[in-house]
Amino acid sequence: WEFNGSFYQPSAFLMMGIPGLEALHHWISIPFCALYLIALLGNCLILFIIKKTQSLHEPMYYFLSMLAVTDLGLVLCTLPTTLGIFWFNMRRIGFDACLTQMYFIHILSFIESSVLLAMAFDRFIAISHPLRHSSILTKTTVMKIGLVIILRGMVSLLPIPFLLKRLTYCRKIELSHSFCFHPDIMNLACADIKVNVFYGMIILLSTVGMDFIFIVLSYILIIKTVIGLATKEECLKALNTCVSHICAVLVFFIPMIGLSMIHRFGKNVPPLVNTLVAYTYLIIPPALNPIIYSIKSSQIREALLRALRRK
Repeated sequence: WEFNGSFYQPSAFLMMGIPGLEALHHWISIPFCALYLIALLGNCLILFIIKKTQSLHEPMYYFLSMLAVTDLGLVLCTLPTTLGIFWFNMRRIGFDACLTQMYFIHILSFIESSVLLAMAFDRFIAISHPLRHSSILTKTTVMKIGLVIILRGMVSLLPIPFLLKRLTYCRKIELSHSFCFHPDIMNLACADIKVNVFYGMIILLSTVGMDFIFIVLSYILIIKTVIGLATKEECLKALNTCVSHICAVLVFFIPMIGLSMIHRFGKNVPPLVNTLVAYTYLIIPPALNPIIYSIKSSQIREALLRALRRK
């Protein structure tokens, strides 16, 4: 411990695997390895197909590329510490390393939320104004949207590590997960954490919360537009293009919001539930997104089949 008057700060934290199942960590690591492998290979394959297929160089697939890169980032942030615990029981993580991991996990989560909003906007324009779609969402516009998304995440979360470094911590240094999460670290402090709680909630509501509201509004408008289409076939075709995106939104937002609420208000929630929600939030979406889009997007399926035939 570093001591400076009444100020205490741990040199490291201890991360947690799956509580109560420590003896089975080696076996539990097998499905985790499978999910990580699917996420890495699936998202790399999506990026490769989009890059090599000229017909996929359009806004919908540019945003899908951003989603794939973000998912790869989330996987690479949590993979070393999670498998380190399961394989080698390496629970210790330095204080600054923990804050760095936390910062990037939260940035990538916020970026994924914003990318999903951009994809909803893209689907709304494509269905509501199909003739103007390419003129509204040009390649330059998509690049600007991507830059704004990254800057919003970086700037809004920049104060979080400094707000955590100013706190005095108790002797308890055990985290609830195999990765570092802002509310989890914050709750280990012995100091007044009202500023951290207030800032964290404001940022969460003004970014992820607003993204989710606008995504819902986008799909309300999409459904309203689809209902007004002339034939049943056109209606079903328009809805089918949105199914994969709706699945990706639900898979990401439900566990993310659930984990945030558990850490802030669920004091009596069993540790195992907290752990399972956390892993669902950070591991399942990166693994499922490539599968969802590969199954539902005929263009990606056809491009993948062409690539396999050439091999």
